[in-house]
Amino acid sequence: MLPAAVSRQIRDLEQDLGVKLFTRRNRAVFLTEQGQELSQVVSAALGSISDGAVALRTSHRTQRVVFLCQLCEAFYWLMPRLSTFRDQHAGIEVQVVTSTRPVAEFNEPFDVALQTTGRASGVHPRVFTAADEVFPVCSPDYLATGTLPGLEALPAHMLLHYHATPADFMTWNGWLQTFGQAPVTSQRTIVFDSYPLMLQAAIEGHGIALGWRRTAARLIKTGALVQPCAERIALPDAISVYTAHGADKRVDVQTLLAWLEAQLLMDT
Repeated sequence: MLPAAVSRQIRDLEQDLGVKLFTRRNRAVFLTEQGQELSQVVSAALGSISDGAVALRTSHRTQRVVFLCQLCEAFYWLMPRLSTFRDQHAGIEVQVVTSTRPVAEFNEPFDVALQTTGRASGVHPRVFTAADEVFPVCSPDYLATGTLPGLEALPAHMLLHYHATPADFMTWNGWLQTFGQAPVTSQRTIVFDSYPLMLQAAIEGHGIALGWRRTAARLIKTGALVQPCAERIALPDAISVYTAHGADKRVDVQTLLAWLEAQLLMDT
């Protein structure tokens, strides 16, 4: 807009309001007292319009919750169920991040976290716990190579170990000692630093692994794994769910927490 047109618009506004908005001194233009009052009103109004526009632009956008999930639970338990959350809550996007390290050692921001109880959680508040069970699993082909091993015979078999760092998971020796059995010898073991890799080794027939029910259940259901013996250890508070400080006040976080708790209870 040309300067002459601007001046004309100002004169028209001053005539409409019946007050002088500007005063001119030495080729400089200054706001009058009335002009300053109008400037404050207009600035506040424009700010409100801007805030309203931002709210309108973002109101229809998807809410995002960052969910930090222990790798094995994310792989075997969460992935088959996550589509049901999306179907029920299309307006909430869950960004799943995984880690094999404890929550306390995760340095990126998150809203909700799930991990094995007993692993370091730092200052993050725990919201609830869920139960799990631990029992031996192996492939049907492995069982076909010999007789069904009883509890006493397990140490004589090739046992697959998951070695976690730090050592927060139940080991074969801990499991066997619960039932009064002797510890295993190193000659009959294979050690893995990944729980999914250990389960895959069991599926491929390399030996017998310790499986956690929530992560092994689908593999048992499909027949990829079987239970060679009936003994199991129940862990009533095996899994813990945490939030970042203050995140539990958000509606989208509350929605995910409620869904997680319902899903974990459903599997009990």
